[in-house]
Amino acid sequence: MKNPQPLVLINAVGLTPKLLKFAPKLQQLALNGWMRPLKESLPAVTATCQATILTGKEPSVHGIVGNGWLFRDTAEVRFCQQSNHLIQAEPIYKTASRLAQAQGSSFKCAKMFWWFNQGADVDISVTPKPYYGADGNKAFGISGSSQELTEGLEKKLGAFPFPSFWGPMAGLPCTRWIAQATAEIIKIETPNLTLAYLPHLDYDPQRFGPTGSDMPKLTRELDQACEPILDAAKAKGARVWIVSEYGHCNVQSAIEPNKVLRKHGFLVCRDGPFGETIDFFASRAFAVCDHQLAHIYIKDSKDIPRVRAILEETPGIKIILDEEGKKSMGLAHPRSGELVALSENNKWFAYPYWLDESRAPDFARTVDIHRKPGYDPCELF
Repeated sequence: MKNPQPLVLINAVGLTPKLLKFAPKLQQLALNGWMRPLKESLPAVTATCQATILTGKEPSVHGIVGNGWLFRDTAEVRFCQQSNHLIQAEPIYKTASRLAQAQGSSFKCAKMFWWFNQGADVDISVTPKPYYGADGNKAFGISGSSQELTEGLEKKLGAFPFPSFWGPMAGLPCTRWIAQATAEIIKIETPNLTLAYLPHLDYDPQRFGPTGSDMPKLTRELDQACEPILDAAKAKGARVWIVSEYGHCNVQSAIEPNKVLRKHGFLVCRDGPFGETIDFFASRAFAVCDHQLAHIYIKDSKDIPRVRAILEETPGIKIILDEEGKKSMGLAHPRSGELVALSENNKWFAYPYWLDESRAPDFARTVDIHRKPGYDPCELF
């Protein structure tokens, strides 16, 4: 059987049709081919959107209900998990590989910095993965398959600029590096499917809002960063498709549901030498905040009506989904909260739960995506 034309799928998060005019190279792809709207995912966050794009299923099926959620077996809130085993639906690269094998042919996939990359059933992968020392130190690093290939990329391109991937220094360098690395993989390995995640448009719009950011400049920078991928794809006769997880909107203020639940006695904290932390075992209800959605976990179903009533009176909350509501929105999954709250368009959910700033946990003012029980865009400052 003749091998199909290779495909390069670029995930340009934050890119919208209105911004394409500032990206002439990417716009030309649309003009030469086609452009269609993607059915939106709820929540519109990276982990959920990527799982939906790769599986074609809703969160109620693939199980990625946010960037983080409550792991009920251990009563831990975990964000930014990378294990591919968390996706409970078959991704497209696994389907393609299975079908190719059934037809007696091969299928090669490269997955460059897309989420849930650890343990993914792909031939080539590169993903951010720091080293953690016993003394609490962290050293930046990347990992992948094969490790020799990853080391070769850094030898040729220089070390991956990890500080530009997230945090106060997040910006263009990481996108340029990922694009250059992707181009190298296309040239050397010629995958049937190459997945590249380019996060450049996900930083300043979160820091300053889209109207507070120079979107034409940022989009031109993304367009220029894509050039090595486009050139490598053209040389290999590969098609290039562009997808985007979501666009950004302006917000004016934050909602702090955990403080509300604490004041009503549902959320319990444990104080200690490093500040207050949530006691998830003792708490009757708490919120896992993720941009404009919050999963509300409630220990006893008898408390659901009271918690719902409290949240309905909280300014900035637009919709509260119960079991039927979650089903209608594709979020009916055991990982979801007993209730799911959606904010007004110009609001967002913030995770803080402490009522006294002097008792804030030590991680509150740091970049610590794995210890915070909620997504914190303030880490970009």
